[in-house]
Amino acid sequence: MSALPKYQPQFRVMSYEDLIAVCRIEPTIYSHPWTYGNFKDSLDSGYCAWVMEMSGEIIGYALVMMVLDEAHLLNISVAQAHQGQGLGRALLGHMIEISRHRLAANMFLEVRESNTKAIALYETMGFCEMGIRRHYYPTKSGREDAVLMGVAL
Repeated sequence: MSALPKYQPQFRVMSYEDLIAVCRIEPTIYSHPWTYGNFKDSLDSGYCAWVMEMSGEIIGYALVMMVLDEAHLLNISVAQAHQGQGLGRALLGHMIEISRHRLAANMFLEVRESNTKAIALYETMGFCEMGIRRHYYPTKSGREDAVLMGVAL
């Protein structure tokens, strides 16, 4: 079980001013990071986007696309230096609560097949494997399958 952080994170809606900080974190944890344009397009589209802060520093973020009564978790990230402290679980829990508040009945996500830590986290939060999306993610040498997961809210 992950240790609890010494200080509790604060959550707030992501703003355009946050994108520079978010885009500093993104390439340090992903081989194929989202771009500034991807994040801006998500905000322009009205996606549910939140940042997680500790001591005024953005250390994580998540984006959910709402479609009718479904929430699709598009991106959830915690800065490398803050991983392993239960913050990903806290951020995911926050996004689940926001999705419930918006009357979502289910939440879905895709995760790289090789990302066993994330898969384990999702499973402890009630997500179940629903299928495989073949060749979904780019890699340095080709493509990687995604595990499609979902949870009833």
